[in-house]
Amino acid sequence: METPATQTNTHAIVEALTRAIVEHRLLPGAKLVEQKLADHFGVSRTLVRQALFQLSQNRLVSMEPARGAFVAAPSAEEARQVFTVRRMLEAEMTRAFMRDVTAEKLDALREHIAQERQAVEREDVPGRTELLGDFHVRMAQLMGNSVLAQILGDLISRCALITLMYQSRNEAQHSTDEHEGLVRAMAAGDADLAVRLMHEHLDHVEASLTFDRKIPTHDISLALS
Repeated sequence: METPATQTNTHAIVEALTRAIVEHRLLPGAKLVEQKLADHFGVSRTLVRQALFQLSQNRLVSMEPARGAFVAAPSAEEARQVFTVRRMLEAEMTRAFMRDVTAEKLDALREHIAQERQAVEREDVPGRTELLGDFHVRMAQLMGNSVLAQILGDLISRCALITLMYQSRNEAQHSTDEHEGLVRAMAAGDADLAVRLMHEHLDHVEASLTFDRKIPTHDISLALS
């Protein structure tokens, strides 16, 4: 039976590895050696194994018999499916957001976009990666829907892997501009335009992917240092 301390330690490992993956410090295909992780976090291999299992449930880690755990390397088909799901989910989220939009919610999104621009300008790749994805999660949070925020967070974590593997050029500035355009449509009260802009934004991100790139690798010690 897990104790509260065990749950806390496992959660901390899951959070640290998720952040390393989402921020592109751990790359697709990187081997996650249990003993190295145990040494790094100062915990038992059992706790590490539990954390890796949780990450595998979120599709961020793949567990291979007799080979161990690896950062997941989504296929091109999986990438397309993830974006298909995001378009369906986020279109309806945008409509729902517009049904209860307030000046305070729009100001919160504008503040988030300002942080995105600052991260882009200072070439903070991990920071802008996190902020660009969190814009979508922030919408769900502002709606007060924690379930939607969690589902979107999981999808966007998978998207971070996908864009790392397949994105052909730097889309950060373009994505921030599109977030800003979306908020302008919301402020104007144009729900149809806001939904269309959300669709187009996700279309543009997917269109920037090149599916013939080789999978990169990375050293886990450097990623978690």
